Amino acid sequence: MYFDESVLKSDEKVSLTLRSLYAKNGYTRFKMSKFEEYDLYSRNKDFLVSDGVITFTDTNGKLLALKPDVTLSIVKNSKDIKGQIQKVYYNENVYRISETSRTYKELMQTGLECIGDLDDKDIAEVLRLACESLNVISENWSLNLSNAALLSEILKEIGVEDIKKHEAMKAIRQKNTDELNRILAGNETLAKYLTASFASPKEAFEKISKIAVKESSKKELINLTELYNSVSNPEFRQKIKFDFSIVEDDGYYSGAVFKGYIDGIESPVLSGGRYDRLMKKMGKNSSAIGFAVYLDFLERFEDKNASGRDSFISVALPKGRLGEKVYGMFEAAGFDCSSIREENRKLIFENKEKAVRFFWVKPSDVAIYVERGAADIGVAGKDILEEYKPEVYELLDLGVGQCRMAVAAKKGFKDDPAKTLRVATKFSNIAHSWYAEQCRDIDIIHLNGSIELAPILNLSDVIVDIVETGKTLLENDLEPIETILPISARLIANKSAFQFKKDKIETIKNGLNKQTQARNKI
Repeated sequence: MYFDESVLKSDEKVSLTLRSLYAKNGYTRFKMSKFEEYDLYSRNKDFLVSDGVITFTDTNGKLLALKPDVTLSIVKNSKDIKGQIQKVYYNENVYRISETSRTYKELMQTGLECIGDLDDKDIAEVLRLACESLNVISENWSLNLSNAALLSEILKEIGVEDIKKHEAMKAIRQKNTDELNRILAGNETLAKYLTASFASPKEAFEKISKIAVKESSKKELINLTELYNSVSNPEFRQKIKFDFSIVEDDGYYSGAVFKGYIDGIESPVLSGGRYDRLMKKMGKNSSAIGFAVYLDFLERFEDKNASGRDSFISVALPKGRLGEKVYGMFEAAGFDCSSIREENRKLIFENKEKAVRFFWVKPSDVAIYVERGAADIGVAGKDILEEYKPEVYELLDLGVGQCRMAVAAKKGFKDDPAKTLRVATKFSNIAHSWYAEQCRDIDIIHLNGSIELAPILNLSDVIVDIVETGKTLLENDLEPIETILPISARLIANKSAFQFKKDKIETIKNGLNKQTQARNKI
């Protein structure tokens, strides 16, 4: 029987190849229903990539959900059989809120789970299959490897309290060295190593050994080293990097954690790790490790390959005075582009010699361009990053555009906790988070401009807005009453682009950092 492979789309070809790979390595197909009882997901929301779950009531009155995850169903149906290993693979659609479009999407996943009395060989096999899975998609891949237990032990050993651990983990995931240094009370070496992107695993293990000094963290570092050494393929070993930023603050992962990237795809295409804590939470005594490959990215990957890619660093700059000031820093750091200062209507400006490309966008759009991979790096205000929480690295505080996010009200305003507080703002997420921490009941009134009018016209009790000099507030008989957070411009990077253009991005970052330090000395 003749079969024409040309009718298959790229994700279908990859899916078939991966299923064959897993079957050849002793994994059997796991098939499940599209629906699960909602209770399974409500009890394990921290493990889910997205909080959004599509629910409905069946004919028997049970609350069901379109599955947002496959691992939870596999774990629920697994059995604790001493001395045995269950090895399953799957090819399933899941239903989640897209990280980029923020809308519900049907996403195709292919992956595997290894459950039971695991030994080092089982863990090594899963890591090898993760590498082979990436290699099926493209030869230009990178796999970031870490250990959740190692990071947890290091933070515990230096006395990071639980209340600060969440903040520390957030800074580590963002590679925000300055913020982590503040949280760790000035421990610069530790902050630097925990947010570093090391040149090689060898360098990483040498430096991490300087901060993993107690028995518990040393043990986990040895485990990580041995896992890396178990990868026998020299080409694969060259593509593995050590990086703490991939460790999530969810308490489920208990050992090795890894994420895979493909050059040209803006988000990780593979994610996995060892999740013994989840097994225990679900009443299982077994250990478990697995990963998922996200196939929905491949269509855009083909489009990008067709259009061609280059070695340029694409930079999204915010329009306006801040952008002009920031470009001056790039220029002083040696990454100039003469045409950007000419009178013209061009949208994109290139310096072929320096292999850098600039384009101007609306300040609130910079993070979108970077998160979705249209720009490798960009400059965005801290207000934008806190409001929209894009999945990007926050590499450097440039120290320009300094102001603050504040609560303001009419002079003499006194809050009555017995009443719902009316809050006018265009920063709804920041306002919601601020008052949620205080357990304050609020009514958010989302406005896009002239926020100061709201309390004057009795539309709101207070406003949450950016305050620079406070002159506008003063002239309208308003005053700031609380500061939520300081704001300045930040250098951000696309997480995937950073894996493949790290040296160039780091060079730009270092050049900008010199400009920042020089200005601070003045």
